[in-house]
Amino acid sequence: MTIMARCDQGYLCDVCSQDVEQIIDSDLYLRYVLGEVSPLLLPRQRERHIRCHPALAQFIVDPNFEPIHCDGVFAKENLDAEFVRQREEQVARAWRRLQEIPRLGVPITEYPLPEVLQAWREATGEGGIAKE
Repeated sequence: MTIMARCDQGYLCDVCSQDVEQIIDSDLYLRYVLGEVSPLLLPRQRERHIRCHPALAQFIVDPNFEPIHCDGVFAKENLDAEFVRQREEQVARAWRRLQEIPRLGVPITEYPLPEVLQAWREATGEGGIAKE
């Protein structure tokens, strides 16, 4: 039995074990665009399809995304209405950004939402601003 390297077998979904063939279907890259995964940790994180992560996918509200329902304690109907509104706006924007990435031709460092990039710049002191 030969064990294949991750790059030889693609990125397999932790939930359904199928190949995550495109970045536009990637939960990992959606979370990266949202700023929830550090660029330094990106290569070490597990992958799954967006649709295989209903706790996050339920917040994608867009006519081009078939709604997902999440059951249990993390279902959005069990959460604060203002939090749900804000999270839907944020996750839907990130999902739309993710859908654009293949056409944009930008480097991976520019995938995240503008406010995420700005927060990372401020946190690292980029631009000569010393951070304590």
